[in-house]
Amino acid sequence: MKVNPIIVGADGTENSKAAVRWAAREAQRRGLPLRVTHVYDWEWREARYDSSNVYVDDPRRHAEGVTATAAYEARVVAPKLEVESDPVIGHPVARLLAETEHGQLTVLGSRGRGGFASLLLGSVSQRVATHAPTSVVVVRGRGDVTEGPVVAGVDDSPIADAVLATAFDAAAGRRCGLEIVRSYLPVVPLWMDKKADADAASPEADRQELAKLQAQLAPWQEKHPDVPLEVLLTHHGIAGELVAASHRAQLVVVGSRGHGVIAGTMLGSTGLQLLHHADCPVYIVRAKH
Repeated sequence: MKVNPIIVGADGTENSKAAVRWAAREAQRRGLPLRVTHVYDWEWREARYDSSNVYVDDPRRHAEGVTATAAYEARVVAPKLEVESDPVIGHPVARLLAETEHGQLTVLGSRGRGGFASLLLGSVSQRVATHAPTSVVVVRGRGDVTEGPVVAGVDDSPIADAVLATAFDAAAGRRCGLEIVRSYLPVVPLWMDKKADADAASPEADRQELAKLQAQLAPWQEKHPDVPLEVLLTHHGIAGELVAASHRAQLVVVGSRGHGVIAGTMLGSTGLQLLHHADCPVYIVRAKH
């Protein structure tokens, strides 16, 4: 039975090379094959009238060079890894989204060719991360970081178990600690001023919320007793806490749970903020259907 690979998009940029190295280490850790893909387009209008096939051959040769170089980079960090490289023609977003359906995980760099310097996340990576039907990792910030804890933002939504499974497995595979961050806004009594902030929470409310979180974590701690675990309960916004944690983490894990009005948009504001501002790779977990 064929095993679905980890898929990594390559375009020859430094961001892309960091993504390839991350994907190679992850594939080796999981015992999975790696598929390197580069999506390229060509000027079909000119190609129709070019008898020498320059408009077809040159882009293809460049694409083959990109994927061959990426495959070499992957084997440098994971010598025994099974690597397949495949340049494909088409629109980058559409083709990468089609590729994701055949992989267990898709890995992308944060910004590829043609991006504006002021944009912290390239449009291709953002659109694939937003619309992909499977889990996506965007390698950004300190892309090659291999030290520090895994940090996961966890709530009580239906995706929480998938996030916890991913986070505990990631920490166990890296032999590092795991930090769980839970943000909650305490209920403010009606008699209090409407401007009262989250610091008005009572110690009892915090204890109750912490007890709920510990009960949620208990089965995963039992499954992974060797993973050192820390828990942070905060009244501040989860996105800001996770961005701050990303400066000392090697991976941040969150679920994809958007509430947008655009059909197919499956990434919430927390995920988007991390993809634009995190200082380490960001793992967007999507539940398997």
